[in-house]
Amino acid sequence: MQRGVVYGMLAGALWGMVFLVPHVLSDISPLLLSAGRYVMYGAVSLAVALPFARSLLARLTRQDLRALVVLALTGNLLYYILLTGAVQLIGVAPTSLIIGVLPVTVTLLGRRDAHAVPLRRLALPLSMVVAGIVCINIDVLPVGSHRTISVATWLGGIACATGALGCWSWFAVANSRYLQRHVHFNGNEWSVLWGVVTGALGVLLWLGIALLPAGIVQTTLSSERWQAFWLMNLVLAVGASWLGNGLWNAASKRLPLTLSGQLIVFETLFALLYGFMYDHRMPRPLEIAAIVLLMGGVSWSVRQHAGRDAERPGTQDSLPTPAH
Repeated sequence: MQRGVVYGMLAGALWGMVFLVPHVLSDISPLLLSAGRYVMYGAVSLAVALPFARSLLARLTRQDLRALVVLALTGNLLYYILLTGAVQLIGVAPTSLIIGVLPVTVTLLGRRDAHAVPLRRLALPLSMVVAGIVCINIDVLPVGSHRTISVATWLGGIACATGALGCWSWFAVANSRYLQRHVHFNGNEWSVLWGVVTGALGVLLWLGIALLPAGIVQTTLSSERWQAFWLMNLVLAVGASWLGNGLWNAASKRLPLTLSGQLIVFETLFALLYGFMYDHRMPRPLEIAAIVLLMGGVSWSVRQHAGRDAERPGTQDSLPTPAH
């Protein structure tokens, strides 16, 4: 379980980068950013898959392919389009902290899974997480003389962040449950297959953007912006998508869903850190309160799971290992 927690933290550190890139490339549309990121992710995954492609294809079933397409559409393309839109509308900190409610939604959705801690034991830790999300929503409300966004922009950003939250909540649970029932791929193999399928969908999205009337999606960029676009998408493809997903799969193999769901909060915390560093500012009081509440809630939940793990004979690793 300790290794699982470390893997989850490292995945969060890599995933936190996905919040910063739309902020840095704020002049590029969410559709183009999503297409570029996943075309690059698909290319990296295909290169990784080539040495053992025959073995993967021999084990790949139609059911696996359908699951990969649905998971890639929901957990990758649609999620990132909505996340990017939210970041460009309301900023990194509000978006990351709203999506930070994932530990609550994933825990609630996974409460009936095997080895899940009873919900009553998680009530107070989850309440702390909810309180942290409330703090950031109060902080970002467009009221007062220091606010620079309109109510319409704020509502649009909140809607995009909430939609991204829904996409990833469903994805986290569906992906975990599917791979716990189908153990013919290990975590790295599933991540590679997922990347190849996502890349194919990214190519289709790119072609769809090219067919749109001029002006709907901004595609006229200077050579310097295109270089930054592809370089940052390469970093996301290798770090956040390929390596981050592999670490998350390794964590999910070793942890019950109620705990792995809690560890998603590290994505939020690292996103906040990167955002504050890029903006050269310290967090505001309500942002500090949100960070403290989120960290406290997750730490408390980890202790609850550690206590339950110690009460059971054997360890998580002695159980049949799902290929998440």
